Amino acid sequence: MTAIVLAAKLPSAGALAAIVAGAAIVIAALAWLFRRDEQAFPLLVVLALPFRVPISADGRTVNLLVPLYLVIAGGIVGLLLPRLFRRGEAQRSAPGAPAPGAGGPAPAAAAPQRVPAAAAADPAVRWAQLALLAAVVLYALQAIYSDDRAKAAENLAFFYIPFGLMFLLLRDVRWTRELLLRCLGVMVVLAVLFAGVGFVEYARKSLFLNPKVVAANQYDNYFRVNSVFFDPSVYGRFLALVMIALTTAVLWGRRRAVLAGAAILAWLLAGLVTSFSQSSIVALLLGLAVLAAYRWGLRRTSLGVGALVALAGAVLLLAPASWHFGLTGKGGSTSNATSGRASLIEGGLELFGDRPLQGFGSGSFEKQYRAHSRTSQQNATSASHTIPITVAAEQGLIGLVVYLVLIVTALLALFDRAGRSPPRIAIAACFAALVLHTWTYADFLEDPFTWALLAIGLALARGGVAQERAVSPDEHVARKRRAVAPGAA
Repeated sequence: MTAIVLAAKLPSAGALAAIVAGAAIVIAALAWLFRRDEQAFPLLVVLALPFRVPISADGRTVNLLVPLYLVIAGGIVGLLLPRLFRRGEAQRSAPGAPAPGAGGPAPAAAAPQRVPAAAAADPAVRWAQLALLAAVVLYALQAIYSDDRAKAAENLAFFYIPFGLMFLLLRDVRWTRELLLRCLGVMVVLAVLFAGVGFVEYARKSLFLNPKVVAANQYDNYFRVNSVFFDPSVYGRFLALVMIALTTAVLWGRRRAVLAGAAILAWLLAGLVTSFSQSSIVALLLGLAVLAAYRWGLRRTSLGVGALVALAGAVLLLAPASWHFGLTGKGGSTSNATSGRASLIEGGLELFGDRPLQGFGSGSFEKQYRAHSRTSQQNATSASHTIPITVAAEQGLIGLVVYLVLIVTALLALFDRAGRSPPRIAIAACFAALVLHTWTYADFLEDPFTWALLAIGLALARGGVAQERAVSPDEHVARKRRAVAPGAA
């Protein structure tokens, strides 16, 4: 889960009451802000996406996206509830024939940022939304027979339900080019700052957070930074997604922005390298391959990707042990090269084989893996780092089919006719990269970025922003020259 860790402990009853009162004030202020300017909601969502507060209670720590929860709550009070109220008033006043003046201001005037209702008829978008709903409902139903219902309830209460509400709010935003660029600007600024923190950690050879990573660095031959995130791979995922979006702006933007974008990308790439996150680098390469296919054509991209894969394979096989790829030298193996994920996949497949149809229930992976493998708590926690295997073990074939349908329908909706719109290309490339990252790390529907990308991408797919053909920087220059030429229309 993409998140920044901040220290926190469970407060006393009096302090808790003060926190609740303070949260209510913040939510009311945010609701007032969103009523005055609906574009403030997506901007604050993007700003709050990475920030997580760990709450310690009963000997365990739960990392919660408290800032994001406050923004979502403000959006529910200021945007979602008024929309539902107006809709109900219109239906009661004129059933079957809504009157423009009934129930207060006309919907178009009251919610200028909403996506036109007629655009929601896109079947690809509709199927993707139904698959997303089915995944959440199925997860809740399969929690009934899970032997770790507390974990399942935690995921539903802190991830699936609030992120679902965020999805509804972001989906109905009118995504203009200016708003998308402002959101990208927020993410780029955050990424640049986080990379700077990572460089400080690397120079000092000391981490600010996460004792587990600190301990792991004591036994590794290389130092992994996690910036202010709780895990190097989570840090790497965040940087990879921002780099893909920024590369889109560079490829289809104006020439004067190329140098600045290239400098920022070099900074972020250096930050990604210091994380030593293999999964994040692979995800970044996939996203860049998607962008290259749209920019230079599928054939050229396929040839380039094939050459790079062959070169990478040769490097991995021939590299000396001092390069720390894990395939050669003492203890060299596929499991070592993948940080133990190969062994974890094998254990997850054994769980799936024991109960293939319905699985062991939502949220049960950790307990079942520990019971079957007789391994430590730490290894059991790491065992869920391959999402399809986790889904198969917890939810069986039923859940795996729903998961695959969700992935396929989402990709179809995001990529369908995306070539006419650079923002849609960026969202589709980021989502494809995120899905690949979840296959080698963790957290799909537990990551707010999944829901945010789907919400924005489906809103654009159903007409939330003016569709324009993706053009090259050279064509932008040619258009500008035609516009200033004598006699130009």
